[in-house]
Amino acid sequence: MKLGIIRCMQTEDFCPGTRDFHTIRHKSGVFEGLDEDITLVGFCNCGGCPGKKAVLRAKKLVERGADTIAFASCIQLGTPIGYACPFAKKMKETIAANIGPDIRLLDYTHERG
Repeated sequence: MKLGIIRCMQTEDFCPGTRDFHTIRHKSGVFEGLDEDITLVGFCNCGGCPGKKAVLRAKKLVERGADTIAFASCIQLGTPIGYACPFAKKMKETIAANIGPDIRLLDYTHERG
């Protein structure tokens, strides 16, 4: 798997993404049970509400080799601030429509905590 992660811009001031990286390294969370190797090709934010740069950034991740885009848990689950993105569903739909059916989309990276 060649993975690109899009995270919430609101959380990046206090979340360095270490839980996401730990989850990838140990194949836990959404990656649990995967037999394939995971290579992180990019880690970026959505561009701010309402995910205004998410499509452009998803396209760039794909151009750089990503075959899978994961929405970091801060977007879909609200981790760690306890507030999920109100634009998550629309952001995912818009990205899916713009990058095509061959790119896998994952709703989160790790469980809460």
